[in-house]
Amino acid sequence: MKNNLILLADAYKYSHHKLYYPGTSQVYSYLESRGGKFDQTVFYGLQYFLKEYLEGPAFTQQDLDEATTLLKQVFGRDDVFDPSNFQYILDVHQGRLPVEIKAVREGSEVETSNVLMTIENTDPKCYWLTNFLETLLMQVWYPCTVATISKEVKKVVKDYYQSTATEGSESGIDYVLNDFGFRGVSSVESAGLGGSAHLVNFRGSDTLAGSVLAQRYYATNEIYGNSIPATEHSICTLLGREGELKIFKHILDSFPTGMIACVSDSYNIFQACESYWGEALKEQILSRDGVLVIRPDSGDPITTLLAIFDILFKQFGFTTNDKGYKVLPPQVRVIQGDGVNYEAIKDIYAALKGAGISAENLALGMGGALLQKLNRDTQSFALKCSSVIINDEEIIVQKSPLEMDKEGNLSESFKKSKGGRLKLIQQNGKYQTVGENDFPETPDQLVTVFKNGEITKLWTFEEVRQRANEH
Repeated sequence: MKNNLILLADAYKYSHHKLYYPGTSQVYSYLESRGGKFDQTVFYGLQYFLKEYLEGPAFTQQDLDEATTLLKQVFGRDDVFDPSNFQYILDVHQGRLPVEIKAVREGSEVETSNVLMTIENTDPKCYWLTNFLETLLMQVWYPCTVATISKEVKKVVKDYYQSTATEGSESGIDYVLNDFGFRGVSSVESAGLGGSAHLVNFRGSDTLAGSVLAQRYYATNEIYGNSIPATEHSICTLLGREGELKIFKHILDSFPTGMIACVSDSYNIFQACESYWGEALKEQILSRDGVLVIRPDSGDPITTLLAIFDILFKQFGFTTNDKGYKVLPPQVRVIQGDGVNYEAIKDIYAALKGAGISAENLALGMGGALLQKLNRDTQSFALKCSSVIINDEEIIVQKSPLEMDKEGNLSESFKKSKGGRLKLIQQNGKYQTVGENDFPETPDQLVTVFKNGEITKLWTFEEVRQRANEH
């Protein structure tokens, strides 16, 4: 379905051209993550929205005609939507949006409560356009939040690799967290945005839409989402309980080399690990030029994993690495993909460490908690006006609400917005939002990425990943 840009806004926005105070000629707004679950936010995904929706002529006469008919029905009156505003952009700007957008470099990890993006109109007659685009551009919260969650998981993984894993095994961290979220998201577009956001930090993924989006919108020829052959229950239950061992052997025979993952909890994960993998198929596994990844998919993750590792260590043996933690033979690993979220990952790794088990034994799969169990409030995204020009006078705009708690006490709300034109600087490795004219000797970290229908700065996916992994 082709999107009509004129219809990609909250309905109430169409009245604002009349509600801005007479004489308004410029509206300047900014995007920030006001603070939320994490103290930093990874900025990613704006380039997709610019290329998909805003670049070049953003709409046509046919789009305007469609919107005019539809919006008259929406409001049931003729004095809300004024098609002449969009007709002006068609006639004067050939459908190219007269706005300028600045943003921090994609892949940057910015402390919350800092400006991430600004937008302002470049044609005084289009003052209404700045915040009309809020509805669409605000959706950048989604890839930013997925990239942030993924990055925070990577920090946890790195910490446990540093403290428990064999020296030199850190090269495998890119493949520890695997995206299992394609089927659980609300749309293919979400899969592409969220899936590619995960690939900013990791390379393990079954969400093909993420790799496709990264290629199409971030000028890369490389596929960053890598996967391996893997089973599902429909395969492992084909011959019933009595035929499970036969299925397992067929799986190993089908891929005699390389990595293969097999879900093993169809009936009894503990029997599967001890009797099937650990006895009947043990020699075939250990003689393979590759890795069998055993996947539990039910039960409490921590107690199940600890029991599985006990069985596997007993059946396959183990070595003790240079940090004093147990490591399975390189032909055997485990992946946990059930009940996995950020908090669970921290608990799982802590439990493994407490049991003397190296983090390198375990990979992770994350679906809904990575791509779907999040919202705009996870990192508290907001886009607010902070400066206007009315009758040739620049006015600082700012909201500062008081809020009342359950006891009736008043205090300043965290929703207090910033005022004036803004600049993002870096000092001592940390970002700070200041006034546009403050610290003139310090460069602005906001870069013009879009102006008057043209994308003025394109990031490659390689650049985004490199920037995200600098820390």
